[in-house]
Amino acid sequence: MPLARQGRSGASGDSRGGTSDGGRRAGGRGGRGGKDDGRGPRRRMPTDPRRRRRRVLRWSATVLAVLILGTAGAGYLYYQRLNGDLRKDDLNIGDSKDRAAKPKANAAGQTPLNILLIGSDARDSKENQDLGGAKDTYNTAPRADVQMLLHVSADRTNMSVVSMPRDTLLDIPKCTDPDTGTEYAAKTYTIANDSLGRGGPGCTVATWEKLTDIHIDHFIMVDFAGVVSMADAIGGVPVCVDKNIYSHTSQGHGSGLKLKAGTTSVKGKQALQWLRTRYGFEDDTDIARTKAQHQYMNSMVRQLRANATLSNPNRLRQLAETAVKALTVDKGLGSPKKLYDLSLDLKKVPTSRISMTTMPWEYAPDGNRVVPKPEDAAKLFRLVRQDIALDGKDKKKAASDKPADPAAADDEIAVRVVNGTLTEAKGAVQGRAAAVAGLLTGKGFTKAVADTSPAVSEDTTVVRYPSADLEGDARAVAKALGIGTDAVKKSADVSGVTLVVGADWRDGTKYTAADEDDTTPDSADLLNGAKKACMQVDPAYTW
Repeated sequence: MPLARQGRSGASGDSRGGTSDGGRRAGGRGGRGGKDDGRGPRRRMPTDPRRRRRRVLRWSATVLAVLILGTAGAGYLYYQRLNGDLRKDDLNIGDSKDRAAKPKANAAGQTPLNILLIGSDARDSKENQDLGGAKDTYNTAPRADVQMLLHVSADRTNMSVVSMPRDTLLDIPKCTDPDTGTEYAAKTYTIANDSLGRGGPGCTVATWEKLTDIHIDHFIMVDFAGVVSMADAIGGVPVCVDKNIYSHTSQGHGSGLKLKAGTTSVKGKQALQWLRTRYGFEDDTDIARTKAQHQYMNSMVRQLRANATLSNPNRLRQLAETAVKALTVDKGLGSPKKLYDLSLDLKKVPTSRISMTTMPWEYAPDGNRVVPKPEDAAKLFRLVRQDIALDGKDKKKAASDKPADPAAADDEIAVRVVNGTLTEAKGAVQGRAAAVAGLLTGKGFTKAVADTSPAVSEDTTVVRYPSADLEGDARAVAKALGIGTDAVKKSADVSGVTLVVGADWRDGTKYTAADEDDTTPDSADLLNGAKKACMQVDPAYTW
C-alpha cells in the first residue's frame, strides 16, 4: 500500500487534481497525461551467540511490525544504527486550538491508538518519477492519494481501518509549513488529497481531525519507491482477480497491471500497479481502487504472519532496512522505544479482529467527486471515536467516571443553555432554552441562564465545555438532567459550560436519550482481515 514519504516543494498542489477536471467520477485523475495516478539506556549485547541471534531477530521486525500491523518484537542496537534513515516530520500543522480532544482512558487505564497511513504520489526523485509517470509533474507538490485511519482499540483486542476516497471534497484547515513558515489559508469544499501539498503530512492529519473529531496520535508515510522496495523485500503479496485483467487503453488510461484470473503473488512494480489500478476494477472508480488496497493490506498481514521464512534473521534485517528507508513518521514515533511500544501494541490484534472499511460517501452534485455521506459517515466516525469495534464483537466501552478536575458546587457552576431544537420539518420550540434553564435552576444550578440568541439546529442534546478544568462541571450538569457522559464533549467553540437542548428533547422535563445503533453502516463496505477476496474485473479490461 503506498503509505508515502513526502517530497515537498513550494507549490500548493492545487494545480494537480483539483475539482475542475470535469467528466471524471470518484477517483478521477488530476491531469497526468492519461496515466492512472492513484497515487533507556544502552544495554550490553549478550555474549551468547544464540541470544545475540534472537535479539537481532526480534529487533529487525520492529519497523516492519509497524507496517504489517505487528508481526514481531523489538531490540535496540540495530535500530540505533538505522535510525538515521528514518525521516521525521511534524504531526499536526493546523491550528492547535482546533485539535480533536484526546480519548479518555478506560477503567484499566488504557487508551485507543489512532495512526494515519498516508500514500503520496510525490515525484521528488528519478525513481518516483519513473514509477509515477507524468514527467511534467516532477518535484511539484505531492498529493495524499492514499489515506487510511488505523484505529487500535484501548484494550488492543481489535483494529479498525477507515479509508477515505482520494477525491473526497471537504474542508481543509489553515496549515503552516514547519520548514518554511509558509501559511496556507483554509479551503472549503476542496479535494482531500491536496492537503499533503499544503505544508506536509501534518496538514493531512489536521484535515482528518477537522472532519472526524478523532484525535490522531501518529502518522506513517511511504512513497512509490517505498512500496516497490517493501513488496520486493516481503517476497510478494498474494492478490486475486475473478478474470484476466489488463489495466490499459489505447488512450493511455490504466496502471498497466496485467494478471491472469485467480491468485498471483505480486511484488515490486506490479504491486504498485495493483495499488494504483482504477481502470479495470469493478466500475473503474476510486472506490474500487480502495477495495483493492484493503485486500492487499489484509493479504500482506496474513502473508507475513504465516511466512516461515521470517525466522531467517538476514531476511528480517533486509525488511527492516528497507522499511526505514521508505518511511516518514511523526517525531513522536521516531524513536526506538516508541517503535518498540507500537509494534507490541499492534501485534496483539488477531487478523480476525481487523476491520477494513471505506468512509461512507455519495457523489457530489457535479457527479465527478464524492462527499461524506452525512449520517453514515458521522456514525462511522462516532464508532471509532467511542472505541466501538466495527466488527460488532465487543460491547460498548463505558466512558471514564473520573474527569481530570472535580466538579464545583452546583450553585457555583455557570451554565449557558442554548435552544438547539430547530429542524427543517418542525422549526424551533420557542422558549425551550428558558424552560430547561429553569429546570436546572430548580435542581440547584442557580447560575444557569438561557441564551437569547436565535435557535440553532442540533440533532441530539449535548453539553460542551472548553477545557479540562470544566469537564467535571459539565458532567455534573449532564448527570443532573439524565444526559449520558457520551454527550459531554470538549469544544473550542464554547467559552464555558454550554448545554444545547437538541431536537431529541423538544418538550418535557425529563431527558430520555434514544438508543444508539452501534452497528457499522452497510455503506462502509466492511471487510474482515481474515477473509480472502477477489477483485471483480470490468469486462472492458479483460483479455
